[in-house]
Amino acid sequence: MLVLSRQRDETIMIGDDIEITVVDIRGDKVRLGINAPTRIAVHRKEVYEAIRRENEQAAKVRGDDIGVLTQTIRPGPQKSGQGPSRLSSPAPQNGARIKPSA
Repeated sequence: MLVLSRQRDETIMIGDDIEITVVDIRGDKVRLGINAPTRIAVHRKEVYEAIRRENEQAAKVRGDDIGVLTQTIRPGPQKSGQGPSRLSSPAPQNGARIKPSA
């Protein structure tokens, strides 16, 4: 770990894109200003850890969850793209009526 001493209004650079400035010092608290590109997430460590834990939990799939998914997701009928489906009966031609079977 690199340890640096800074006074109020002094800045630390991390790479070319991240600036950390000491904004205020009050007793045992230091206020820091962080200027970083929007592609870089900046969080307090306790917030970062909470986000990481939530993401890990969301990524886990329990065995019983898989069973529920296989029961609720069913494939639909396959489309051949050529004419009517083999599952349907042809439509009557010229107004003909189909007799119901007994």
